Amino acid sequence: MQVRLGCGQITWRGTGSEEAVLTDIAQAGYEGAPMSARGGRTARDIKELYESHNLVPAPGYFSGSFWVESKRDEHVESARRVASISAELGLTEIYVADGGFKEPTRSGRTRWEVAAHPSPEDSLSDEDFASLAVGLDAVGRATLEFGVRSCFHNHVGTFVETEAEIERLLASVDPDVLFLGPDTGHLAWGGVDVVEFTRRHAERIKTMHLKDIVESVSQKGKAAGWDYSTFEKNAIWTEIGEGSIDFAEVLRILDGAGFEGWLIVETDVTQLPTPLESAVVSRQALRTLGV
Repeated sequence: MQVRLGCGQITWRGTGSEEAVLTDIAQAGYEGAPMSARGGRTARDIKELYESHNLVPAPGYFSGSFWVESKRDEHVESARRVASISAELGLTEIYVADGGFKEPTRSGRTRWEVAAHPSPEDSLSDEDFASLAVGLDAVGRATLEFGVRSCFHNHVGTFVETEAEIERLLASVDPDVLFLGPDTGHLAWGGVDVVEFTRRHAERIKTMHLKDIVESVSQKGKAAGWDYSTFEKNAIWTEIGEGSIDFAEVLRILDGAGFEGWLIVETDVTQLPTPLESAVVSRQALRTLGV
């Protein structure tokens, strides 16, 4: 496949300096890592940092409570800033994710507490869901001003997690305004058939996070009613090729659709001794699949 392969920094969370993380990612054999404009960084700052580690910036991540109308102007301005920096870096996509992890729902619980097993009472109201679609439409149009496509990124523990919620959102926003940057691990954990989802939306997918999960942990945690943290403590995440997701078929579908974007490998929490070892295992697995 003619794609660009990056590695997300989340596996190194709390383990060392940014420079050490980027060094590991390059050593593991990746071309890039997601960019971050935090702390007022300019495109030049980001480019120079990554070049010093033999990496290039990959699409970054932008999230917000997009259903909250009073925050819409703030979200749009933030999106414009990130899109402007992305465009300067030669990036044409950005991951856009909904929030709501710790927001109380109509049930009195948070989506963090009911991760991967929400009830209808844990969802947004129809009014708030409509407002979410309007907010993401506004963000998508703002980033397109810079030639950057907003790619919706699903995430367990947010208000757009289940297959029904994802499909409802995608049907509510113009596909030429809001694209897709799905996360395979969060799809599977949320109960979505990753292969079928990829097949159904291949033309809309412009970038993707590659994650794998342990299905037995997913099923055990749903039955027991675990919260998000408990799933992670019980090793829901694993390296590419070590879990339940059929990446060979996912990649075959993307290739058939002419996909040429960024694929970002992530293992949110690894059970291996170091994040570097985790990144290497996933990189080797993808090489066997022609990436």
